[in-house]
Order: sequence, then C-alpha cells, then structure tokens
Amino acid sequence: MDELDEQIVRLLQTDARLSNRELARRIGVAPSTCLERVRSLTRRGVIRGYHADIDLPALNRGVQALVSVRLRTPNRAAIDGVKGDVSRMPEVMGLFVVAGEDDLVLHVAVPDLDRLHAFLVERLAPRPEIGGFRTSVIFQHSRRNVLESFDASA
Repeated sequence: MDELDEQIVRLLQTDARLSNRELARRIGVAPSTCLERVRSLTRRGVIRGYHADIDLPALNRGVQALVSVRLRTPNRAAIDGVKGDVSRMPEVMGLFVVAGEDDLVLHVAVPDLDRLHAFLVERLAPRPEIGGFRTSVIFQHSRRNVLESFDASA
C-alpha cells in the first residue's frame, strides 16, 4: 500500500458513506483514479465491507460481557464445532479463538443480566465440549474507528 491507498483507507474508516467524488476531492486525485484505487483495495481484501455503527442499547442490548471459554479437549474439531454453533447465536457479537488458559472469548450483548445468566446456563453450560467459562461484564467500551498503518522503519 502506498500513501494514496493509506489516505483512502483512513478516510473511508472515518466515513464509509463518502461518495467517490468527495473522496477523490479530499485526497486530490481524479474520481476515476480514486475509484480504481478503491476497487483495487477491495479486490486485494484490504477493504472487506462497509458497516453501520449501531448503538446496542437502542436495540435492547444494553448489557455486554466477555465470556472466556475453556474446552474440555481443545482440538481443532472441538474448536471448529463450538465456534460454528456459538457464533450463530443471536447473543454473540464476536468470537475470538485465543491462546493461553482459555480457548475462546465471546463478546456477548443481551438486554439485561437475567438474559446473560440464561445464555450462560442454558446455552453454554450444557455443551459437552465446554469445560468451563468465566464472565466479565463490560461497564464501558471504547474502540478505535481509524487504524493507521505501521511505519516499517519504526
């Protein structure tokens, strides 16, 4: 990626709804050049999609938690099976396969603590592959919306 690609990515991370014409104006290139660069970034997998930033409490998902899961036997089949099933559960916003004491970390968003408890005891605990889990309720969350590229010389 060159400097022009980095500018495009930075601007689209800030506002993915920018028109091609406005994006080209902001970076100082012709709209056709800008469009080809965006298409190239998409083909190369740098840009994977465009998303709306949703307010979870507005969707009645005001309680969020991170659930660290340990599998009884952390082999590929068990990880893939749990990952596939759990990632489709409506409470699960994200799933990470991790190294260390735990095997998976789930980002869960639910309406209230009762629903969190129900998710844990009715949906996770009965799974025979799961050896245990720990839950951390999220009080506050911040996220970087714009990622800068790393300087290779640093």
